[in-house]
Amino acid sequence: MFANAIGAEVRQYVEREHDGKPARVVVATRHYPTPPDDLWDALTDARRIPRWFLPIQGDLKLGGRYQLEGNAGGTITRCDPPVALDVTWEFGGGVSWVSVRLEPQGEGTLLTLEHIMLKSDMRDHWAQYGPAAVGVGWDLTIMGLGRYLATDEASWDKAAAAAWPASDEGKAYMRDSAEAWARAHIAGGEDPEIAHAMAARTAGFYTGG
Repeated sequence: MFANAIGAEVRQYVEREHDGKPARVVVATRHYPTPPDDLWDALTDARRIPRWFLPIQGDLKLGGRYQLEGNAGGTITRCDPPVALDVTWEFGGGVSWVSVRLEPQGEGTLLTLEHIMLKSDMRDHWAQYGPAAVGVGWDLTIMGLGRYLATDEASWDKAAAAAWPASDEGKAYMRDSAEAWARAHIAGGEDPEIAHAMAARTAGFYTGG
């Protein structure tokens, strides 16, 4: 079902400041063959989000709070349809930031997602797993969105999509994703041995070994 599926088409790891503090940024980019309005709707409509991601609750408007089932919650800090969405990403007692930008490109839309984390936070977690820790998760999410948009609503099998990560194909995908993020990490300046070791530990976490 998911053969040849992709998550991000371009992956980057960059370092810059966020609110005047040193930050690490994981960047994922993908083109979707759908107009910006439709992509925006899929990203922000509480009825559509669970079809490709997770059930969501909250006040989904600027300044409102959201909560993804079993995952992060936070505040919507920017909402400019169909161009820009910014949220805080509050999970496990920590706070980071996620931004999404949509840009018309050809007959579709270019999506750029950034996940921003302060260097002063989660140091041990970063040393263990590196950018793949969030990168693999976003690859799976970006891939799920692509599969959902490419499939007729009536034939979309959410149960099969949810079960796929536990399959042999899904685990191979996550290992490949972790290695792709290692390459992005190296391009961003990390030592190759350290980056590959981080990615291997992340792949083991996602696949159960």
